[in-house]
Amino acid sequence: MSRVCQITGKKVITGNNVSKSKRRTRRKFYPNLQTKKFFIPEEDKWVTLKVSAAAIRTINKKGISAVIAEAKSNGFM
Repeated sequence: MSRVCQITGKKVITGNNVSKSKRRTRRKFYPNLQTKKFFIPEEDKWVTLKVSAAAIRTINKKGISAVIAEAKSNGFM
């Protein structure tokens, strides 16, 4: 599961480099992934997740327990 966010499921997508002469060559767009440790107070343990920057903001807003429960129900974890 390299280059896939464990919370949101964001992954590499493909597109084109477009030069000044409009010549197109294939390229990849990578998600902004960070490896980060989070503390879950209900379970009294640390978990290490590979998450995107958007997922970090979601965790800060909703809380780690709610986000992990939601990710498990969506099949990302």
